[in-house]
Amino acid sequence: MNRWLAALALPLLIGAKAAPSPAPHRIVSLNLCADQYLLALADREQIAALTDLARDPQMSAAAAKARDVPVSKGSAEDVIALRPDLIIASPWQRRETVAMLQDRGIARLDLPIANSYADIVAQIRTVAAAVGHKARGERLIADMNARLARLPHDVGKGRVAAYYQRRGFLTGTGTLVDDLMHQLGLVNLAAKLEKPALARIGLEEIALARPDYLIVESDAEKVRDRGTEMLHHPLLDPIPRLEVPQAWTVCGGPAYVLAAESLAAQLR
Repeated sequence: MNRWLAALALPLLIGAKAAPSPAPHRIVSLNLCADQYLLALADREQIAALTDLARDPQMSAAAAKARDVPVSKGSAEDVIALRPDLIIASPWQRRETVAMLQDRGIARLDLPIANSYADIVAQIRTVAAAVGHKARGERLIADMNARLARLPHDVGKGRVAAYYQRRGFLTGTGTLVDDLMHQLGLVNLAAKLEKPALARIGLEEIALARPDYLIVESDAEKVRDRGTEMLHHPLLDPIPRLEVPQAWTVCGGPAYVLAAESLAAQLR
């Protein structure tokens, strides 16, 4: 029987204690967000490989911590060669790889997108349990809760903000960014305009809506291509800006608190 399934079996004797599930020794991440949870919760020697984006500071808030950790391109061949006893993936990514590995008896944990702080807390507990460090997960949650509790939650005071991205994409409700805005008392412009979770919206519509703030990715404050060039159009000049690194919002995880602290400081 697979050792992960065995841990779920009922004791044969009444009153007998079930043996604790052994912690995995070789974990492979196929999920950028899982990379960051693993770096916070697992022992380094437990991590066989992270994704090939783990060291990219534009995408991963934990890129500096990943510098000395192996990475993988995530193909089935690469993963098999790493001999994992746990794979952390996502419900929609690398399905061919996961399907090829399914018959090899390797335990798998799927992490969906975290769309709220509550989702992040739940995922920390899930990953911490899976890697054998529940107490470490609880300590991380306690630290995050304490830091968020110190923030002035009315610092936004009902003012309207638009999370506006390159090529004119507006982040809507039901997202991690929307949850972050509510954490600070901000109102998401997308909700006022009745936009979906992600919508493309023109410069003129943004300018006419007159939000109190534009929230932009820090990297977009320099014109790098036509996608970022539109964020510097004169129509947007009158709107004050708040900056946050993309790596702090692209995934749920400990960086949520960094984003909240940074935005609160800017709003002050």
